Formats: sequence, C-alpha cells, structure tokens
Amino acid sequence: MTTTSLRNVVPPPRRSAFFSYVLSICAVAPVVVFVLLLTGRGFSDSIPESGGPAVWLMAIMAIIVELRPILTPGSRYSLTAMISLSFVMAILITWGFIPALVVQTIVAILVFGGMGAPVWRIGFNAAQFALALSASQLVLLMFDLSGTEFIAGAAGLGTFLLAGLAWFFTSHVLVGCAWSLRFAQPWWRALTSSFGYEAVVHCALLGLAPILAVAAAVNPWLVVLAAVPIFAVSRMARLSADRERMALTDGLTLTPNRKGFQQLAGDTLAQMADSRFRMAVVVCDIDNFASVNNALGHGVGDRMLNELSRRFQQHCSGPGTVVARIGGDEFAFLFSEIDSVQDAYTAASSIQTALQEQVWLDEVCIDVSGTIGIACYPDHGDDFDDLFRRANVAMAEAKERGSGIAVYTPESDNHSPERLSLLGDLRRALETEALPGIELYYQPQIDLKHGDVVGVEALFRYRHPTQGPIDPSDLIALAEHSAVMRVLTYRVIEECVAQLSRWLADGLRLRASINVSVRDLHATDFCDYLFERLEVHEVPAELIRLEITEGALMADPRRVVTTLKRLERGGVSLSLDDFGTGFSSMQHLRRLQVSEVKIDKSFVLGMRHDTESVAIVRSIIELGRSLNLHVVAEGVEDEATWRQLIGLKCPSAQGWFHARPMPPAALAEWMVRYRPPELRVAEQQTSMVTKPQ
Repeated sequence: MTTTSLRNVVPPPRRSAFFSYVLSICAVAPVVVFVLLLTGRGFSDSIPESGGPAVWLMAIMAIIVELRPILTPGSRYSLTAMISLSFVMAILITWGFIPALVVQTIVAILVFGGMGAPVWRIGFNAAQFALALSASQLVLLMFDLSGTEFIAGAAGLGTFLLAGLAWFFTSHVLVGCAWSLRFAQPWWRALTSSFGYEAVVHCALLGLAPILAVAAAVNPWLVVLAAVPIFAVSRMARLSADRERMALTDGLTLTPNRKGFQQLAGDTLAQMADSRFRMAVVVCDIDNFASVNNALGHGVGDRMLNELSRRFQQHCSGPGTVVARIGGDEFAFLFSEIDSVQDAYTAASSIQTALQEQVWLDEVCIDVSGTIGIACYPDHGDDFDDLFRRANVAMAEAKERGSGIAVYTPESDNHSPERLSLLGDLRRALETEALPGIELYYQPQIDLKHGDVVGVEALFRYRHPTQGPIDPSDLIALAEHSAVMRVLTYRVIEECVAQLSRWLADGLRLRASINVSVRDLHATDFCDYLFERLEVHEVPAELIRLEITEGALMADPRRVVTTLKRLERGGVSLSLDDFGTGFSSMQHLRRLQVSEVKIDKSFVLGMRHDTESVAIVRSIIELGRSLNLHVVAEGVEDEATWRQLIGLKCPSAQGWFHARPMPPAALAEWMVRYRPPELRVAEQQTSMVTKPQ
C-alpha cells in the first residue's frame, strides 16, 4: 500500500545518532547474554520427563504462528502483535534461557525479514528481544526459580509476573528510544504514545505463558490443546486485519483508497506534531478521463488507471511517500518530512513528469494530463480534513488558471456566490428566532430487546424562504468550515434542551442525541454554554448525548480530551457516529470517554444482500459488548434488517422501519400510539392470516 515503511529509512540529519544507538544495542545484547550465561543457568535443572517433547512442540508452534505476522492495517510503522511471545516465555520457564533465546531470535528474523525490513532493523529487533528476555531471566535468577516451581504458590506466580513485566518494559523502552531518535520526538512522548495498546496486548500474551508451561509439565499433548485458543485468536486477528486492509485498499490499483489515505495521513500527522518537518497532501485529477471511458470503454479506462498508478509509484518512491487512488479519476499523494513548501511543489512536479509520457492501450496512443493541488502542514492546516479540503481548493484554482499545479492560498478559498448567499441567509435565521425556517426534527431510537423508545436523535432542518427545504448534509458541509457552524450548534442545543424541558413537564422523559463537530469541542466556552442551558431549563445532564463522527474525532483526539473529560464529569455522554467508516483505535475509545457507537447506515443498509456488511455489523456489536459500549444501528429501513439485528443481539436501532424524523408535536402524538415492532409485525401477520380469501 505504500512505497516505503518509515521505520526502514532514516532522514540524513538523524542518521548518525540513530544508527549509533542501533549499533550500541546490537553490541550490548551479546555481551549481556554472555555474562548472563556465565553467572546463571542457561538450561532449567528441573525439566519434567515429558517436558522435552512439549518444549519442542512449543518451539515449532512459536515459529509457525509467526510465518504470517499480524500487521496493523493502513499503518506505515509496521506495528506487529508477537503471538509467539506466549510460547517463548513458556519455554523460558520450562527449559531455560538458551532455548527461549534461540526460538525468539528465529521468530524475530522470520517476522521482520518477511516484512522486508533491512538487515540493520532485523538485527536491532533481535538484539532488543534478547535484552528483554535477559531481563526476564535475571528476575528468575534473583528469585532462584526454574522449571515449574512457579506452580507452588502465589509467590512463584508473582515472580513470573515480574519477569513478564521486565520483558515488556525493557522492550518498550528500547523501541521507544529508537522511535524518539527516528522521528525526532521527545522520549516521553515516544514511550507513552502506544503504551496502553501494547500493554494490553503483551499482558494478555504473557498471561498465557504459565498455562503452556503447566501443560508442558503434565503432558506434552496438553501443549497442543492449550495452544488452540492462541491459534484461534491469531487466526481471527489475521482475518480481521485482512478484512480491514481490504477496506482500506482500492480494488483496481491496490493502492490505498480514500479511507486508507486518510488513515495514513492521520498516522503521519500524529508523528509530526513535535517535528520541524512539513508534510504535503497533494491531489491530482486526471483531465478528460471520462472521454477515454466513453470512447474506448471502461475496461480500457481501468487499464489506463493501473498504468498511471504504476508510474506514480515509480516516480514518487521516496521515503514517507504514499500514492493513493481516492476516486474514479482522482489520485492523492502524501509527502512527509519535507523541509519547505517549495519541496512539496518539486515533489508534485514529479507527478507531472509521470503524466508526460503517452499511454499506449490497444494500439491507441493517449495523451494524459492532470491538475494538481497542494496543501502543506502546518502552513495550510493542522488536521487532515483541512489539508485535504485546501488541496482540493488549490486543484480547483489550478484548473481555473490552467497552470497544472497550484499551492493553496487563502485568497483562492472562497465559495460560489449562491453558496455564500445561502450561508448568510442561514446565519440570519439562526441568530433571529423570529425568522421562520429553523426547526428540529426528532427520530426515535428503539431498544431491540424490549421494543421501548430509549431516546431520540435531534436532526436540524432548514427551509429557505425561496429555495425551500435545503438538504441537511449540504448545509453542514457549507457551514462546518465557517463561524456559522458554532451558531448552528448552539441554536440546536438551545432548541433541543428547551424541548426536553417541555417533554419533562408533560411527563415524557427522553434522552436526546445532538450532533456536534470537532470544531465545537475545540471551543473554550462550549461546555459552559451547554451546562448553562441545562441549568436554565432544569434538564438533567444524562438526558443529553453528544454525537461526533468517528473520522472527525480521530483526526485530532488529543485536543478534545480535556473537553470530553469535563463533559463526562458533568454527566454528558459521547456517541461515536458513523462507526466503522473512520480509523478509531481501542486506545482512543478508552481515552475519549465514548459511551456509545452508532453503526454507519451504509453497513446496515447492505446487510440484506452483502455478507461482508453483516460481518462488519456483527464485529462492531461484539466490540461494543466487549468494551461495555452501547451500540445503535442506523438506517433500519425494513423488517428483514430489523430481524437480522435482533439475531445479532444489537442493543438499539433507529430508522424508517421504526419511525421517520418528525417535529416535536408529531413525536408526542406518535409516542401515544406507538406499539413495539414485534407486536406490530405480529398483528400484521395475524391480519393476513384471518383476511378472507
């Protein structure tokens, strides 16, 4: 998916310090191992008679399970889950240090060699693992434990726990220091950036080691039985990673798609927060591509896109470069660790070079050209959405000028007169309550187990005096990059909280979800305004749930943590909207106080005819259950989908099958006559049976 892993290359300014560190670790590791062998046991003195065959089985399994390492999809940093760690630590317990070291070294060579890592990186990782294992062995020697003595009591298990922690902390610190030198990050940030995720994964793997060791002490064949869950988890994780990788890849060119490109750009932005380097997002639209499809057919057009993709990857092959196809005839490029905007322009010129050569397809010679827009971090934006939008603005400017390449400038970032006029009318309607047109609709959310109405989602509607109803998605796209978005959000909060107060007075207690943008969460007075409105209208905070899209939140999670913690302390919960279309991680789901995820309706709508959509929906529901998150399925339009969700034990759903969005008065009337879906369906079926033939 990418041309070069960033961990496999080092920028010239940092090479001396980085490779000095790598060489020192590679030199220290053999010395530590040698000293350890002179001062302590290399083999266990208390191996049970059946332990030998069991250990050989564990060694073979440790190697087999890593023949296909599990890589984090979309990441250029080669994050791996070392499933073999459980076997290695069990070998350390049952057979001793040397066999465990040999197996671990073989595994490291297989894993990182299979990923195409250079020799120096393979050597560093082998040395890093050797030092980590030496730390574990040192703990065992300090407490004079070997073989299966840890079974004797809690003290022995505590010693093994210390040995496992020694392995994890040693490995994490060594890699963190290398990461700090490679990416010019403060050492403390490098050590804490992925600590939570790695701690959970490694603790789980280390926890399985005593089970394997006990199995080895009792019966060699029990090792195979005890290893079955490990292989099952490994298989499931690999299938999940493969499925997610497919979701991030363009099926035609096998380059990242729009979602994959966004994830890669987000990863890079996170790494560059404390770097002096710039990053460029570049978009390229192939001119007159529709003419090729119309004249020669879509098959020829696809071959042309493949050829262009090959050329782009050939001409843009530097470290930290990404080539992606994000649309029918649109490509996107990521150039990281550049020194100036001029360097970004030079890199974009290589794209034009790739387009200059004619393309021959079925003895037809085609002249190809493209229009390119450039936006750089931090000059033109500090998150992916801003950079991507402004690169497209620059591309539109290049088309208008006919220059081929353009760098974003604020002067060129303007809307059409019609859109500007609509934005002005919207703002006046939002700020003047006497003006008509602004209204909130509410769509019920239904508990699928009991059929109860558990809440509503507040949906903004605007009827223009002359244009009539305006599509809500168009309005949000128009307002979200302007100050109008703040006014819109605050008006929605006021209207919704006031309506909840009126419903409470009428004896109707409902929780309402309000959509907000990440820009709202960045506002310093957002929490003050929300809590003030709740206090004025005497509405409990638990009746408000804020919804934000997954992609928007994950684009800059660090800046909103303080706001989200304050909201949580005040009793306001957070829902992650369109879940499954963004790039959230388990670490972020824990850090950001998310209490609910909403499955994107594209997956729910596809459940009737698409088995992959069913698998995605099932995975999200199981993930929510595991993380104690409430799950809501959006877009439930028919009975068949409703029944599928019930079968998957989805907690809640919303969609036209239950009820369309409606004004407050209509919702109150609907609540009076509402009957749970199972009763309504049963009555319909009874009516059909008893209907005269």
